Formats: sequence, structure tokens, C-alpha cells
Amino acid sequence: MKYLVMVQGSQADYDAMAGKASAHSPAWSEKDLQAMFAFMGEINNDLSESGELVDGNGLAEPAQTRFVSAGQDGRPVITDGPYGETKELLAGYWVLDCESLERVTEIAARVAQCPVPEGAPEYPVVIRPIPDNGGGDV
Repeated sequence: MKYLVMVQGSQADYDAMAGKASAHSPAWSEKDLQAMFAFMGEINNDLSESGELVDGNGLAEPAQTRFVSAGQDGRPVITDGPYGETKELLAGYWVLDCESLERVTEIAARVAQCPVPEGAPEYPVVIRPIPDNGGGDV
């Protein structure tokens, strides 16, 4: 079964990783960043070796996000980020092919142990099954 495993973040988190502290998060040091990258790299390597990794990536900061919706006149309405009304957005993801929900939950629990500086927010790791409904790719 395939699963989407998601980690969340906010613009303030990306700013903190760039060295800008806020009331939301302390500034990350280069050592903090390297610890996070090494931790995530180890997870990615392990998932590749086990054959469970289908795809995965970290995403650009919310300030580079664009929302596109349909306007009342049928023309697209495009809004650039960041979005003050949005607390968290998708920060990164993995698509995993695992034998069971228990297995993907073990992986998510490991992801949740990613090192962060003291005082930085911690977000839950979200698991969403990807049903194989024969509909093909979206």
C-alpha cells in the first residue's frame, strides 16, 4: 500500500532556518541545520535501501507559494504567499510503499524524532493512505 507521509512548517520556521529568530522559533545555527539534513538523509537512504521510498522532497518556503482559484467570472485568481491566515503548510513529504499501516507509522515516528533547536515548534507527522482505486495518476 502506498502512503503519503507529510511534515508541516510555517514561514516563521523557514525564516528561523535562515537565522532569523521570532516569537515562534529560535534562529537555527549551521550546526542545527546540518544535524537536520544528516538525520533526514539517513532516513532517505534507509527507505531507498528497503525499497519503500517512491518519492520525497522538502518544499520551498511558503513565501514562494502561489494559490490559484476560480474567480466569480471564471478567470483564475492568483495570490502569492506568505499567508498570515495560514499557520502551517506542507514543508516536505515522502510517498512510501509499505507493507502495512504499522510499518509506515514506525517510519513516521522516526521522522518525528528529527533534531530541532530547543524552543523550536514540533509538528505531528501526518500519514495519509493513497488508495489504489485503479484511476491512474492524477
